[in-house]
Amino acid sequence: MADDVTLLLLAAGASSRMRGRDKLLEEVDGAPLLHVMARRAAKAGRLRVTLPEGNADRAAALSGIVCDTVLLPKGASQSQSLAAGVTGLSRPVLVVLADMPEITAHDMHLMIALSRQAPGAILRAAAQDGTPGNPVLFPADLLAELRGITGDKGARALLKQHRARLHLVPLPGQRALVDLDTPEDWDAWRAGR
Repeated sequence: MADDVTLLLLAAGASSRMRGRDKLLEEVDGAPLLHVMARRAAKAGRLRVTLPEGNADRAAALSGIVCDTVLLPKGASQSQSLAAGVTGLSRPVLVVLADMPEITAHDMHLMIALSRQAPGAILRAAAQDGTPGNPVLFPADLLAELRGITGDKGARALLKQHRARLHLVPLPGQRALVDLDTPEDWDAWRAGR
């Protein structure tokens, strides 16, 4: 287990495009997606999860998983979730989006291992063809900038600002890009499995 990197699982979003369903509670391999992703991340290292306040179902999905939780007001943006999630951290952070069911514990271990070889690099997962995706590992010296991000674009501006430090980590297939936001996304993904 990696003690030098914190894994931050962003799970505070509203699932607004799911038309009443919660994408993080959709079943994957017999469990809610949030549980599956948290279990994978916890295998890779120390885990912190952002959650919306008052969402008992998401909190319950973390049952049995060792993690710290950070609660955010309902409707918090991805930037707010990211900024709150890194508050108090002093080590590099691997930011994992909870709605990406194809990201594996192995993928997270790989990125952490590569960060030890290039501790000043920002490592961003990519599709096999090099298309940038997620997760993203940020060195500790960028935590203050992550705490200061605003808006609804997450860390995109930060990645652009520090592009000289950015290294892509190609993962097999398209899994660094598979992000399930709508019922149609879920149906297509399940049909293709």
